[in-house]
Amino acid sequence: MASRKERLQSELLVLRYRSGDNGALAELVSLWERPLLYYIRRLVDSEEDAWDLLQDVWCRLIRNVGTLRNPAALPAWLYAIARNTVCNHLRDTRHIKELRDWAADADAVNGVAEVSFPAVDAEELHWALERLSHAHREALILHFLEGFSLAEIAAIVGAPVGTVKSRLHHAKRALRTVLEKEEQCHE
Repeated sequence: MASRKERLQSELLVLRYRSGDNGALAELVSLWERPLLYYIRRLVDSEEDAWDLLQDVWCRLIRNVGTLRNPAALPAWLYAIARNTVCNHLRDTRHIKELRDWAADADAVNGVAEVSFPAVDAEELHWALERLSHAHREALILHFLEGFSLAEIAAIVGAPVGTVKSRLHHAKRALRTVLEKEEQCHE
């Protein structure tokens, strides 16, 4: 997730770009390319697809930046565009089951104990994330790796905060299960 400084910088870049400074777009791309590519790459099967989808995100930003009412909301807005672009890609490539997983609503979780994880390295974590459903993977990436709040994730995915909270809870449990099974295989 972007620091306060990066958020302010993004807001200023949006305002500059809207006023006709095309150099501001290059700065926005430079600032957001890595985190967006990381997010998209975790949701699609190939790096080539991720780069293509990222290009679509930038095209959509160029076409629609005028509709962004609050430039301070750029991070959540960009991630929402990225998510919608991935959804369209999955639909267009006939990944119906994955789309159903994304759209599935889970019951809100109340009073459930926090899920703990064994110590893992980054490579093992990425391996385990790839074994989760897209909805679970997305919730974990947006919250823990990108640092978005539950409310921001709800805005990105277009779901109620309670659904996001539930997805996050179930995602943590699913990740823990994957990691524990992998650990048992290596014993």
